[in-house]
Amino acid sequence: MNWVADIGARSLKVLRSFGHAAFFSGEVLAAIPASLRRFGLVVAQIHAVGNLSLVIILASGTAVGFVLALQMYYALVTYGATESLGLIVNLSLVRELGPVVTALLFAGRAGTSLTAEIGLMKAGEQLAAMEMMAVDPKSRILAPRFLAGMVSMPLLAILFSAVGILGAYVVAVLLIGVDEGNFWSIMQSRVDVFRDVGNGIIKSFAFGVICTMVALYQGHETEATPEGVAYATTRTVVISSLAVLAMDFVLTALMFSTP
Repeated sequence: MNWVADIGARSLKVLRSFGHAAFFSGEVLAAIPASLRRFGLVVAQIHAVGNLSLVIILASGTAVGFVLALQMYYALVTYGATESLGLIVNLSLVRELGPVVTALLFAGRAGTSLTAEIGLMKAGEQLAAMEMMAVDPKSRILAPRFLAGMVSMPLLAILFSAVGILGAYVVAVLLIGVDEGNFWSIMQSRVDVFRDVGNGIIKSFAFGVICTMVALYQGHETEATPEGVAYATTRTVVISSLAVLAMDFVLTALMFSTP
């Protein structure tokens, strides 16, 4: 019966980790009002996690727009429905690909950076030194980074979708020859700002909360060794990616289940 005991021990460990993460998240959220009094720290972190991620977001959005336009055109031309190309590209980007791909790229670029930064602070005993000086690390270090990720993710997702649509326009209209007026007019008539674009922004906001909190938790709870920091960055990418995909399914079911 050793395998039963092993399963029970692993289950308890997972539940304990979830509980610890929940308490950690509550403490970070409680520290947000204090961090807002140092708004300059929040602005600096928005630059670090948001502005410095622009290159990969814009490049990836353009490439996704190129490929999406090509794939959708090849699929629609078979049925003589190329006039719907602009609509399908727009809905695919603002509803799904924009928020999800941006979150995955954010987890890989900014999330690992946050985890490594916090982990190295812990390894260097900087967090312990701040506590010794009666400075709360959660309000001074963690909360500004959490706010920065929460604000940056929706903005990055909007930019991803925008450049993706422009990339699709270049391929569909300028290269393939789809009618330009039809490409834009069907977007204006069939895409709802609140239902489609608004729900995409809500998704990206939720993904920003998830990715940033996972990155901060993994960095804060990492072992104070080089191997521990490296392992924590790997866990950040894996956990954030799986959590984003699972949450995307839940939010899509809730948002678009009714016509």
